[in-house]
Amino acid sequence: MQVILLERVENLGQMGDEVVVKDGYARNYLLPRKKALRATKQARERFEQERVQLEARNLERKKEAEAVGAKLEGQSVVLLRQASEGGQLYGSVSSRDVAEAFTAKGFSLEKRQVVIEQAIKTLGLHKLKVALHPEVSVSVTVNVARSEEEAERQTAAGTVPDAAAFFEEGAGPKAEEPEGEETPAA
Repeated sequence: MQVILLERVENLGQMGDEVVVKDGYARNYLLPRKKALRATKQARERFEQERVQLEARNLERKKEAEAVGAKLEGQSVVLLRQASEGGQLYGSVSSRDVAEAFTAKGFSLEKRQVVIEQAIKTLGLHKLKVALHPEVSVSVTVNVARSEEEAERQTAAGTVPDAAAFFEEGAGPKAEEPEGEETPAA
């Protein structure tokens, strides 16, 4: 289906471009979200009449996104999760989790704005991209830890602490070793 873009769409084109996309993508995403119009003669005429207003509205939204982006750039949030001794999470961190954490911190984010390129399934510091506008994106840090103390150590070190060191410090459960008993060799 040939459509006229009403705003910049990543990996597709700029405002005013006529592009050919799959029918489902146009019907289910571009058209309902008012990101494009079907490329008909009437739509082309309508677009040319409304082009100035569309560009002005896009510029206004971009300025708002840049203002929010300036405050959000470099921010970090801590997410507490259960994990194995090796640092593997018993689940994963989703874009909804990150959006809710930043919303609780005072930023208004939607889950569709958080871009997670690779699933977060381990403890540690993870850099993520937040797309506030098609032309404005910022980088944030998500600190995934088992406890607040571990999160502080990870932030100070800038990396994931050694799992064995975590348990040696008494922060996690220790397996009790029986004293004086030897296990028979098999």
